[in-house]
Amino acid sequence: MSVPQHNFEESIEMYLKTISELSGKYDPVPIAALAERLGISNVSANEMIHRLKDRALITHTPYKGVALTESGLQRAQQVIRRHHLWECFLVNKLGISWQQAHDFACRMEHTTDREVIDALAAFLDHPETCPHGNQIPYNGDTIPEPQDTPLSDLAVGQRGTIARIHPESTLVLEYLAARELKPSLSVEVVEIAPFNGPITIQTAQQSHTLGREVATYIYLLVEKEKENS
Repeated sequence: MSVPQHNFEESIEMYLKTISELSGKYDPVPIAALAERLGISNVSANEMIHRLKDRALITHTPYKGVALTESGLQRAQQVIRRHHLWECFLVNKLGISWQQAHDFACRMEHTTDREVIDALAAFLDHPETCPHGNQIPYNGDTIPEPQDTPLSDLAVGQRGTIARIHPESTLVLEYLAARELKPSLSVEVVEIAPFNGPITIQTAQQSHTLGREVATYIYLLVEKEKENS
């Protein structure tokens, strides 16, 4: 049985969006990392990689991974734009919870026409970031490289403000929402356990001990250290 065309196009968009999200960590993105993120086998990922390459949406370097072409990047950014604008609408206009909005937006990001998204952007007064702090692409414009740092890279004593949660994951967002760890919150690293152990942070209200994996999703604008006079 052949795969319906609309489902196939949705799968293409999911791959391109995921490659775009992971390219900040890996350049190019290993196929194994892509498969893990999508929850599929390496065999399935390789099959789609060949199709994306045939469409000139990606390049593939053996033993290294995949990267988006210019046309692949533009299409990925269109999906990301739709996703983040829907998140803004759901959270800011409908009062949907911060963590639930991501899942709903994932369902709508593949089914919304350009005219509707442009109207939605105007209705929302063209927000620059989504509720999770991630920048919203606009009509092919290149997103500037973020000047933030993952929590997992900070040292004890460093302070910063949570800028974004990236890449977005329903499980991660639910975990952080339960602990009220959201963008604009100021935190300080107070302890890092040895042997790749957990990281303990302090907010104005309480402390939290986080595993290294979840810490990689939390990006902060780090405060510059004051020079001794």
